[in-house]
Amino acid sequence: MAQVTAAFPWVANMPGVDSSLLGRRSAPTKRQSDQATCPFNTNHQGAAPYNSKYPYTGAQNGSPGTQVGGILVPATGDTAHAFTAPGANDIRGPCPGLNAAANHNFLSHDGITTFDELVDAQQNLYNVGYDLAVTLATLGVALDGDAITEKLSIGCDATSRTSATGDLLGDELGLNGHNKFEGDTSLTRDDYFLTGDDHTFNGTLFSYMDATCQGNFDRNGLALYRSQRYAQSKAENGNFYYGPKSLLLYGAASFLYELFPSLGPAGSPNLATTSSFFGAVSDGSGGWTHVPEQIPANWYNRVSPYTNLDVGNEIVAQYLEYPVLFGGNAGVGNFDALGTFGTAISGGKLTGNGAAVVCLLYQFATEDVPSSLSGVLTLPLEVIEWAAGKLNPVFEGTGCPLVA
Repeated sequence: MAQVTAAFPWVANMPGVDSSLLGRRSAPTKRQSDQATCPFNTNHQGAAPYNSKYPYTGAQNGSPGTQVGGILVPATGDTAHAFTAPGANDIRGPCPGLNAAANHNFLSHDGITTFDELVDAQQNLYNVGYDLAVTLATLGVALDGDAITEKLSIGCDATSRTSATGDLLGDELGLNGHNKFEGDTSLTRDDYFLTGDDHTFNGTLFSYMDATCQGNFDRNGLALYRSQRYAQSKAENGNFYYGPKSLLLYGAASFLYELFPSLGPAGSPNLATTSSFFGAVSDGSGGWTHVPEQIPANWYNRVSPYTNLDVGNEIVAQYLEYPVLFGGNAGVGNFDALGTFGTAISGGKLTGNGAAVVCLLYQFATEDVPSSLSGVLTLPLEVIEWAAGKLNPVFEGTGCPLVA
């Protein structure tokens, strides 16, 4: 409790907060597949189709949409994209935005999605720019899914459904896979090595985030909260790792004020909107429980597309408010800093601008990247070639070195 209070000094006085949820530990173990317990819906259906009556941004089959937002989502009369709670056999994972998309059938409702579905859903639902939609979909499939089938579980290991070749191209742990896309210091999920569960909503963490942001989940509040989560994980998690891919966590945090508010940054990143996307429900005594994530009523997507450079700039802006060292723990109290990686991280700190961060996003899907103090995530050549084929067209002209 003392370490938690050091990171969040106001915690001890908060009613209804169970700080013991953050004190749970399990002995460090190699991450095991959760395929045996992963929900299996035998009635797999793809995402609800788009049509001329309800086109949203017009993105279909992994192609660019109009990039023009300000659209009511779901559209009036579009019952195909109305909220439908997940069943016991449907997969949900650590990403609230994707969980909400699946709950509204912008992604396959069972949680087994595809590259094209991901690219379309990001554009049509949130008005994510085509370049960023392709980048995030590529990272998800390359790191946690299957480059042959182009399938991805948005949660647990569903290799039997995502892969056509077993684990030939490596583990397909889904987005729950630790230190691939998911990482330590999540906004509302535990560090894997503390509890063995890096994907379940933690209401205590949501309480901390709300108290830090004081109901306004803007860049300043989330930058502060991200620094608090860093301090907490570093103090408590003997296997804490904050490598180059941890930059993705700043990008994910930016979605709370760039994508989740109605009309995007023109709207308000308030508690009502944020809690709806996180599926957070107040218990009336200061704590938070969880229900399926849902698009708020009368909600409009952002007007202008959210691009690779936009998210790169937001990553840098958040980080610079509270700079921290990249690296990891070799036991509690024994932190080793990362040296240099790419053109954006030097001396263990982020030194590059938004454009340099965009190039790092490309590297994450096309190069071997440190995944722990002593390990490197080595991508098979087939995955690198697939990822480069997806990314190179949207990265042309950025100045980033591209894989031939």
